[in-house]
Amino acid sequence: MTDPPGPERDSGYPVPSGRHRVVGEVRRSRFLTTLARAADPDGAHTVIRAVQEEFPDATHHCWAFVAGPPGDTGHIGMSDAGEPHGTAGRPMFTALLHSGVGEIVAVVTRYFGGVKLGTGGLSRAYSGQVVSALESLPTAARVDRVRVRIDVPFAAMDSLYRLLDELDARDREESYGSGLELSTRLPRKEVEGLREAVADFTSGRGRVEFEQDGAGVEPPREHG
Repeated sequence: MTDPPGPERDSGYPVPSGRHRVVGEVRRSRFLTTLARAADPDGAHTVIRAVQEEFPDATHHCWAFVAGPPGDTGHIGMSDAGEPHGTAGRPMFTALLHSGVGEIVAVVTRYFGGVKLGTGGLSRAYSGQVVSALESLPTAARVDRVRVRIDVPFAAMDSLYRLLDELDARDREESYGSGLELSTRLPRKEVEGLREAVADFTSGRGRVEFEQDGAGVEPPREHG
């Protein structure tokens, strides 16, 4: 059987289901924390620019992102945006990294209230705002899907259709030759079960193969 295209990745980890904002205040400084999904660094910077344009009169727009699975440091970024070095971006990034949420960007917009917080106070303020926003963040499950090709005898069609419904297969494309030839996308974690079931109800005559150019990621679905 052909190997699956691309590296194995976790499926079903939580990601932000939409843009989420929380407003807070620390010693008269007003903080607006925006969380959003960032599947890659370009997506993160798009969110950052949008927030900067939304609040052009703010004192600072500090940000951090983890554009990958929870805890993964392959695609990350952070900025103090004019605050003292290490007092904003790094604390925000640490909060995101240990949040258990993947593909996430945080922008903390600050309106200075006239009272200096000091370096320790700034670090606590920025990390605290992100942690507070994470507590109420709506999330969705990221489903990693791959496209597979299935060949079964005509006599096995009904069994295959029932199985694909159970496995939440999407985007089916059918053709007919000596039997049914079907291409579909389903969660990567279900592929082994599909292979075993097809072999069982076709007495070994069915075939399941990954399509080399068909790997993809399904848009996230709400938990439950």
